Amino acid sequence: MKLVKVTIDGIRTEAEDRTPLVQVAQKIGVKIPTLCHHPLVEPYGVCRICTVEVHMRGRVRLVTACNYPVTDGIEVFTQTDRVRRTRKLILEWLLARCGHVPLLNTLAAEYGITEPRFGRGDDTCILCGLCVRVCSDVVGAHALGFFNRGTTRYVGTPYDEPSDRCIACGACVEVCPTGCITMDDEVEQIRGELPLGPMTAIYIPTMQAVPHQPVIDYDSCIHFKTDACRVCAAVCEAKAIDHGQQDRREEIQVGSIIVATGFQPVDPQKVPQYGFGRYPNVVTALQVEHMVNASGPTNGQVLLKDGSRPQSVGIIHCVGSRDKNTHEYCSRVCCMYSLKLAHLVHERSGAKVYNFYIDMRSAGKGYEEFYNHLLEEGCEFIRGRVAEVSDWAVTPAEQGKLVIRVEDTLAGLVRRIPVDMVVLSTGLEAREDADEVRRLFNMSCSSEGWFLERHPKLAPVSTFTDGVFIAGCAQGPKDIPDTVAQAGAAAAEALALIDTGQVELEAYTAWIDEERCSGCQICVPLCPFSAIEFSREKKVSTLNEALCKGCGTCVAACPSHAAQQHHFTDAQIMTEIEGVLVR
Repeated sequence: MKLVKVTIDGIRTEAEDRTPLVQVAQKIGVKIPTLCHHPLVEPYGVCRICTVEVHMRGRVRLVTACNYPVTDGIEVFTQTDRVRRTRKLILEWLLARCGHVPLLNTLAAEYGITEPRFGRGDDTCILCGLCVRVCSDVVGAHALGFFNRGTTRYVGTPYDEPSDRCIACGACVEVCPTGCITMDDEVEQIRGELPLGPMTAIYIPTMQAVPHQPVIDYDSCIHFKTDACRVCAAVCEAKAIDHGQQDRREEIQVGSIIVATGFQPVDPQKVPQYGFGRYPNVVTALQVEHMVNASGPTNGQVLLKDGSRPQSVGIIHCVGSRDKNTHEYCSRVCCMYSLKLAHLVHERSGAKVYNFYIDMRSAGKGYEEFYNHLLEEGCEFIRGRVAEVSDWAVTPAEQGKLVIRVEDTLAGLVRRIPVDMVVLSTGLEAREDADEVRRLFNMSCSSEGWFLERHPKLAPVSTFTDGVFIAGCAQGPKDIPDTVAQAGAAAAEALALIDTGQVELEAYTAWIDEERCSGCQICVPLCPFSAIEFSREKKVSTLNEALCKGCGTCVAACPSHAAQQHHFTDAQIMTEIEGVLVR
């Protein structure tokens, strides 16, 4: 599109032909007041506050800047006496309808209006139509519309009843200039969405995400609900958004694999005595982590379900760890992230924080110092396993509180601690699909579901399958520094294998004498490394020496003695036995 020359209040600039005048003014820093304009909807010009004076070819006229397209050579004035008188009159008309709207009164003060000549009305809607147009043209829900005419005209839903077409996206609330439209129980809805749901349809999963790029949440995106919107695609200068993109599966041939499938947090409902899911103010540590994030649902504030600040918070350590009913092992990270949350909760809310622990395991550089820092902050530590969390009040001080009943092993007594919020520090457990992944890569798992390394000290990232390495919490519970270190070691092992360019085979692999093989296929399912296949053309079993580890299982099971092992043939073994007997 060609560029045209425009002069606004003496400032010369260039803009694309037919661009709305108000947008050109905003780009060069000239303020033009408007109540009905939004860059995502078609200009409407209903409020008339954006009136400006345009000089073109000797002709002077007043126009609305939001829907007036710029052309070459026009000269615009935004603060002439005529413009200000017109805006002042329009503001008095609007105040006659909506006399107590703060935004209108602020604009009126700028134009010297203290008491409008036509009185003050009690309405809050100026009939700008932004909500109607956004709902219809952008969102595509068509839940709002104009009704009646003249002085009785208003915005509403059909028959003034709740519309089933409304998807509660909040777009109408966002664009309403006067605050006439609000969402019911907005705080309650935000707290209801707290369990780690995205705050917007487009978001970056984490600040450390690789690649550091935003993703679209299918369930939250308006486009996938109404087949409309596409605002993100319209404003994206890189044209990087494609709503039609589909998931795809790709087969990639590789020489080595690093399995880093991670962990899953213990489901706190496995420990029902702590009341998760039964009491609204019993939350997990991960939910609090999301809450204290500055970009989270509460803007970094620690809030209860009703939106108020807690005065006391109890943090229960080792939920799902060091427990014969769930997992007996230590998850290694619970103590330190509990201390971190205790510090953040105290800092953000000023609440009294109680930590209920079995043993404080702060092993690591700077960890013990951080623990001592929390003691100095006034956080209270109670050693003992929590028995239960309930709302049963025994004393007036416990009314309306969550009561934590715990045996204080240091004091030698059972205590009842009333708090406003309970945070469950859940442990780590192996993923539910660990056994499926294990079978896929012929790896071994511990009794708890963690992948086993070849040797805990000499080969901590290798597995019994060549070319397959493990890293991170897939191998066992660990914190971020240990995970990063192990990931680097696994990457180095994979690169070393690639850099060598060849694979050393075991010297004592098995082999199959095809002339003696009867094709019984007994050896095929017995091979733990899937190195044996049955050839339907030859009617015999064949062995891939690159996969064979020389375990000898097939050799011992073969009824026809067709399977033999290098350096361990029957003749060699019999000769060794004969030599032992002769001596």
